[in-house]
Amino acid sequence: MHTLIVVPHPNPDALTHAIAKRVAEGIMHADPTASVEIADLSAERFDPVFNTADIAHFEKRGAAPDDVAREHERLDRADTLLLVYPLYWWSFPALLKGWIDRVFTNGWAYDEGPDGKVLKKLQRLRVHLVANGGADAGMIERHGYAKAMTTQIDHGIFDYCGATVAGSTRLLASDPGFPAAHLDTAFAIGRRIAHPED
Repeated sequence: MHTLIVVPHPNPDALTHAIAKRVAEGIMHADPTASVEIADLSAERFDPVFNTADIAHFEKRGAAPDDVAREHERLDRADTLLLVYPLYWWSFPALLKGWIDRVFTNGWAYDEGPDGKVLKKLQRLRVHLVANGGADAGMIERHGYAKAMTTQIDHGIFDYCGATVAGSTRLLASDPGFPAAHLDTAFAIGRRIAHPED
């Protein structure tokens, strides 16, 4: 099993990175034969701006730009994709949204036929989402943000491509034991990724 962990936070000392590393440790502890790759989008200087080359690729008039093709190769090696990100305005940070915009392309993640029917091409991929934020769970539920995020991310992105969202966790500053408890939860998430049947 190979897991790709994608992290968009610009500060390598941030809790987001610590959570990602702890999930990786949980995976490796539960399955020493597993492999994990952490993609630090900020450190790698991934360009999130959807550009004219991306449009040409979307319209099937050109090949995927080199940086997008590298991301396709990285994802093709993965059985599991884990996104670990801070909540910015009740969604992904722009860097992660731009990664999705540019990488989950027509022809690779899905295929839109001339009849308008969509072929979902990522049915092999299991996705886990771990978001951390400062709001409390009551506020998130009260304002419908949880449902909105599930609709936008789980269904609007991954279900559209056929990927299964196997886990979606929000780690909040109001949670008991914050922040240390989040690292324990992250380790447990890693163990579940390695052994989903447990």
